[in-house]
Amino acid sequence: MEQLNAKKATVGGDDQGNHQGDIPTFVTSFLEDPQAHLPRSRIFEYAAGRLIYSLEQPATGLYLVIEGKVTVCRSADNGRPVVVDIYQADDFFGESALLRFPHAQEQAVALEDTKVMMWPTAQLEKMVILRPQLAVALLQVLALRLLDFKSRLHSLASEPAPRRLVHTLIRFSERLGQTNEDGSVQMIPFTHKLLAQYVGTSREAITLFMNRFRREGYLDYSRKGNIVIHRAALAEWLRQPTAAHQGRTVAMAG
Repeated sequence: MEQLNAKKATVGGDDQGNHQGDIPTFVTSFLEDPQAHLPRSRIFEYAAGRLIYSLEQPATGLYLVIEGKVTVCRSADNGRPVVVDIYQADDFFGESALLRFPHAQEQAVALEDTKVMMWPTAQLEKMVILRPQLAVALLQVLALRLLDFKSRLHSLASEPAPRRLVHTLIRFSERLGQTNEDGSVQMIPFTHKLLAQYVGTSREAITLFMNRFRREGYLDYSRKGNIVIHRAALAEWLRQPTAAHQGRTVAMAG
């Protein structure tokens, strides 16, 4: 069976390569690449806004983003969706299919026109038995993802909403942004609703915070509506001892 090309796709710009965030280079150098052990599979195309899988029709396999971006959400008890993450080219998603839960409470939506490759659960289970390195590679992907979720959980439990928003903007700029000549980073126009579902607060609070950061020169919007942030300035805002106090005085929505 023809293997996937192990070379990563370059999508967006200079900030696309490091999907592991703050994972040290010496760690990433030891990571296995799942694509090096996976055969090619069928490619599916989804227009922006289309469901890839849903609460009623859960994932039936593991997906790999070939082109575009995908938002994965979970439903909360209060009815408010929570954005698990946004995945782009070379990112895997849909791992909940490996549990074979009939109701995984998760859905995936194409954030823009997207192409994905999918391996059905039964096929993947057979492959990991025959290819132990594939199992190791997938475990490493999930372990890195777990580290990221632990960091987000700590932030959610200990930081006010404005600081969580800044962490989110910085993270999205590192993973999904493109660096401009002046050092600012341009990202696609995330809606305030999506940011609220990721940060864990209300859309109204996100609008308040984004307007405040725009007035203070930490971010702006391009002519096409893309978000342009000054990442170094936002990182410095986080380091200021008064930042947490300022965040609490703006709103207690978080």
